[in-house]
Amino acid sequence: MVSTPRLVIAAPASGSGKTTVATGLMAAFAARGLAVSPHKVGPDYIDPGYHSLATGRPGRNLDAYMCGTELVAPLFAHGSAGCDLAVVEGVMGLYDGASGQGDLASTAQVAKLLRAPVVLVVDASSQSRSVAALVHGFASWDPEVRIGGVILNKVASDRHEALLRDALDESGLPVLGVIRRAPQVATPSRHLGLVPVAERGADAVDAVAAMGERVRAGCDLDALMALARTAPALADEPWEPAYTPGPGGEKPVVAVAGGAAFTFAYAEHAELLTAAGADVVVFDPLRDEKLPAGTAGLVIGGGFPEMYAPELSANEPLRRAVTELALSGAPVAAECAGLLYLARELDGKPMCGVLDAEARMSERLTLGYRQAVAVSDSALAVAGTRMRGHEFHRTVLEPGAGTTPAWGMHQPERRVEGYVQRGVHASYLHTHWAASPEVARRFVGHCRAR
Repeated sequence: MVSTPRLVIAAPASGSGKTTVATGLMAAFAARGLAVSPHKVGPDYIDPGYHSLATGRPGRNLDAYMCGTELVAPLFAHGSAGCDLAVVEGVMGLYDGASGQGDLASTAQVAKLLRAPVVLVVDASSQSRSVAALVHGFASWDPEVRIGGVILNKVASDRHEALLRDALDESGLPVLGVIRRAPQVATPSRHLGLVPVAERGADAVDAVAAMGERVRAGCDLDALMALARTAPALADEPWEPAYTPGPGGEKPVVAVAGGAAFTFAYAEHAELLTAAGADVVVFDPLRDEKLPAGTAGLVIGGGFPEMYAPELSANEPLRRAVTELALSGAPVAAECAGLLYLARELDGKPMCGVLDAEARMSERLTLGYRQAVAVSDSALAVAGTRMRGHEFHRTVLEPGAGTTPAWGMHQPERRVEGYVQRGVHASYLHTHWAASPEVARRFVGHCRAR
């Protein structure tokens, strides 16, 4: 039974201020001494980093497409166990989800699965009385979605606030906060969204503190907490990675790439590897010249290697160590940034050379959910395994698939993609292993076999 008070922070559209408000709420409530559980709807890796900084807890994703609707509440229960409050930041507009598939993977769907009240963040900068029609439309569109109040963002003046409040009095929804138009909190963006926390250091800490202060000054935290407490208990049992110890208590070392260049990771992946019997050790390819002692397997997730290509290339000792490990047949799982790091070169800079391919930046953004099937047996999956995933990159790899591809894609078009060679499984596809825990067990099993 899950009884954690909870709020879903949504908006009519992207750019309304969800991240500022959600992160600010997390920071403001944490500053009150509450244990706040942070969550993000969808596959986004970057916002959860800011959430984690605000709360001191792992930011966790709730993705109904990649994990299935049946896992949303259990994953939420796993992350929020023992917390005083959970704040869930939505994705895009409230009712936007997987393209052409109704409300699947939308903020609205997750709110319904969690039976959580929604707080609608409205960019009020270019409207007054019309705000009531906008809010009414969102509140009445789906009767199963309970919008419990509104936070008005980018309000220009006292008079502007008065006009907005008068209009919303007719809607019956309370105004739970008013945030004045002000210089943007320093959260710089680039080609894939905000710059990750790991790349910003003290600047990120200052930005989160500023968000918390703006929200504390402009929002009724007591009313928001009271709304969160109206969420009914959920009957779902928390998701837990099943523990599968190896023979003789052996714990193979699985090295996981981290640091500023490799920031994209779901918290559950490390938990699943640990539960499968691995000793998970994080290393930084920008700084460390050796792999962790005793490395039996390697996981290189997503991130921004294109921003650090010269530095990654300059670390020749580590590149050689990665190449030697891969050529030895050790299990290597590489997603997106990891795929680029294993290539021969990235934007003209030498990389590990494990894959006979070259990567470069592109003007085209590749973005969207994917349906995939494993083309061949690998350290991650047996041939024929079906998984759902997500692509998110502005790079191109040529050729995009090896002699033995990793995946056959079935959405949005049919194609093969990625590389399987020796123990390496490398692909642009991001997957969420909580939906397929056998991936972690298989990977650690291959590590243990070595």
